[in-house]
Amino acid sequence: MKQTNWKKGMSFSFLTMIFGLMLAIQFQTIKEPIVRDTRDMWQLREDLKKEQQLQVELLSEIRKYNEIIETYEAEENQNPEVALKETLNVLKEEAGLTEVTGPGIIITINRLFSEELIGEPLPNISPELLKRLINELNSYDAEEISIQGRRVINSTVIRDINGQTKMDNYSLHTYPIEIKVISENADKLYNRMNASTTDEDFAIDNLNLSVSNPIDSMTIPAYEDTIRVKNMKPLEIEEGGK
Repeated sequence: MKQTNWKKGMSFSFLTMIFGLMLAIQFQTIKEPIVRDTRDMWQLREDLKKEQQLQVELLSEIRKYNEIIETYEAEENQNPEVALKETLNVLKEEAGLTEVTGPGIIITINRLFSEELIGEPLPNISPELLKRLINELNSYDAEEISIQGRRVINSTVIRDINGQTKMDNYSLHTYPIEIKVISENADKLYNRMNASTTDEDFAIDNLNLSVSNPIDSMTIPAYEDTIRVKNMKPLEIEEGGK
């Protein structure tokens, strides 16, 4: 009899424990509702496309630097000087310190209406508008860009100084402003720029944006100024190479 009561007590305790666990799980579910993704199908497709493009670019960069490493390792023992020179040339190209030739387009920025017609002085192109155009070109797979014959690199600064828009301290106040853009697929770049609404933003500031037909070969000069690197210093090597 006692054994039967003991079994009933154990069964009751076990059922109570299961019931309590179920209540705890249910309470936790109510307390922390599942956050649902509210993006629609088109947004998801766009985000997926961006992620896939980023993955392709990263894989391409990894493959390129792996090739550089393999070339360096293959030539290091035979002729380390040649390997170092080749690596230096690649780094110069990446930094924009070499002249580049390839297919592309030319974008010309000009005034829509003259000061005589408007009857008042016209402002220069704003740094924000110019930077927005550069960002758009980069999103369309632009490889190299120059503005008024000056190379645009990662450290290029475009800003307003005393009411004048300057790129690396060079004024951009003379029109027309010519922007050369090199891209591996110049036709695609041309089509995407023609489909863009960026020209409407320029028109608001009394500026006309025109895009040339794809050009088979154009040259963009090397960056001429000194590249200043901040927050970096040479590594001090201890004696013994450590």
